[in-house]
Amino acid sequence: MKLIKPLLGVFSIAALSPIMAQASMPKSQVLLADLNTPFGVQVSIVSDKNSYNNQPHLTSTGLYFTHEVIADEQSQTDIAYYDLTSKKVINISNSPVSEYSPTVMPSGDAVSAIVVEVDGKQKLWQYPLKSEDAPSRIFDWIEPVGYHAWGVQNDLVMFILGKPHTLQYTSVAQAKGKIAASNIGRTLIYNNSTAAFLFSYTKNEQHILASFNPQDKQVEDLLRLPAQVQDFILKDDATIAYAIKNRVYQRKLDGSDEVSQWLNLSTYCETNITRMSYNNEKLAFACDITQ
Repeated sequence: MKLIKPLLGVFSIAALSPIMAQASMPKSQVLLADLNTPFGVQVSIVSDKNSYNNQPHLTSTGLYFTHEVIADEQSQTDIAYYDLTSKKVINISNSPVSEYSPTVMPSGDAVSAIVVEVDGKQKLWQYPLKSEDAPSRIFDWIEPVGYHAWGVQNDLVMFILGKPHTLQYTSVAQAKGKIAASNIGRTLIYNNSTAAFLFSYTKNEQHILASFNPQDKQVEDLLRLPAQVQDFILKDDATIAYAIKNRVYQRKLDGSDEVSQWLNLSTYCETNITRMSYNNEKLAFACDITQ
C-alpha cells in the first residue's frame, strides 16, 4: 500500500474511463461531514481537488473512494482509503490498471471493485484487507460491470452496461447474472431491514426508485425520484436522501410525497454534490470542481 499525501483540513458547523486515458477525468473532491459533534456539523477535506475523487464508501473505521492518479499527461484510477483515526490516506490497489466503485464485501475481509482490465473489459475483483493474498477476479465471465452492491449471503446486484443497462442478480457460488430490471441508474444499495436491494430505473419516462427482493425475485416500485437525481443513500431503514445541487434532501420510503431539506452543504461545496455515503452520523460526499 502506498501512502498518499494527507489532505487534512476542517470546516466548522457513468460510463467508466478506459485505462490510462489521455485526458483526465472531471475534477471532484471527497469531503467528510461529522453530523454529531459538540460544535455542530464539521466537514473535513479527504482528497485533493485537482483530479477525479469520487465514489465514496464509508465504514465505521474509514472511507474508501476512487482516486485518479495523473502522470505524464495520462491518468488512471486507484482505490484509496482514508483512516478516520489517523486521518491519513493510503492507496489500496496501487496497480497499473484502473479500479472503481470500492465496496466492502460481506466478510469484511476484502474490498471489491470494478477493474478495467488490460483488454478494456470491466470485471469485478476483490482486494484482501487482512492478508498478503493477491487481488483476484470474482467472476470470470460477467462483464461489463459498472457498479455493484452486496447482500449478506455473498449475493449481489450489478449494473451491467449495455443497451439498455440492466440490473443483474447473482451470488459468488452461482456466478451467473440474471436480469431483474432494465434502464437502470447507477446507484445500488442493500437495505438490511427489508433484505432487499434498492435501485432506480426509467419506466414510462419517469424516474422510479424501486426495490428488488432476492427471495422471490420481484421488483416493487416505491416512489418517483426527481429526474436529475442519479445518486441516493439510505439515511435509515425507512428514509432515503439525495442531493440537488449542494443541498441534501430526505424522503420516507412509505410512499409519502413529503420531501424535506436535511443538510445545506453550500458552504463546503459551491457546485454540485454527486455521490454520497452515510454511516454512524457521518456523511461522505463528492463535490464537483469547476474548471
